[in-house]
Amino acid sequence: MNESSLKKSLSKINLGGLRYFDSIGSTNDEALAWAADGAKDFSLVIADEQTHGRGRLDRKWFTPKSSALAVSLILRPTAPMRPHLSRTVGLAALSIADACLKLGLPTQIKWPNDILFNGKKLAGILIESVWTGEDVDSLVVGMGINICKESVPPLENLQFPATSLEDELGESAPKREDFLRDVLSAFLARREHIGADALIADWEEKLAFRGHQVQILAGSADPVTGSLDGLESDGSLRLRDAHNKSIIIRFGDVSLRPIA
Repeated sequence: MNESSLKKSLSKINLGGLRYFDSIGSTNDEALAWAADGAKDFSLVIADEQTHGRGRLDRKWFTPKSSALAVSLILRPTAPMRPHLSRTVGLAALSIADACLKLGLPTQIKWPNDILFNGKKLAGILIESVWTGEDVDSLVVGMGINICKESVPPLENLQFPATSLEDELGESAPKREDFLRDVLSAFLARREHIGADALIADWEEKLAFRGHQVQILAGSADPVTGSLDGLESDGSLRLRDAHNKSIIIRFGDVSLRPIA
């Protein structure tokens, strides 16, 4: 992948702008600065290599040269989108899942922000905001997607089992820029319906560990355990405790782990 091949693959995607880097510290950092400086809606930052990528909870994101997709998408929320900004992570996750399904890979979404195939992490999402006073001026949707085998971190560095499109598809794995085209196309199609009940229904249908016992960890707070029941209308997670009482888990610095 290079800037020329990227522009060719994305020629039919109506981008607000494109910044490509052979190597960068963090695509999200670049996108946040660009958004604050007036980047247009649906502008994209992408790098062949990311040296200081990060995921949620300040975890490092492994993006070696020529192996993965490290992209950050800048969104300027429209008026219809503003009441549903908390659904953006589900929108991004479903867009990646749609692109995977096109390849014959039925994935699941580990709430709130990971894409799994056969129980292994294939992609992750990090959403950050640029604020003007009390209003969200723009969102940066960071997506890290394992394409080639080299994108999977060494086993000793993994907190959760991981895989790549090449591990699952072999020589049939797509080029990075072609897979990105499919993700962005799906994102554009679904974005128009971010406020619809169908988006939550689709997200809920793909939830990993639904009906299973899970544990939610949130900083120094005591872990919360329950059966994964579904989603609230804003994308928050709903569990059922041992007494069949509903427990709502809001977005934040939380992580989900299945209980074996």
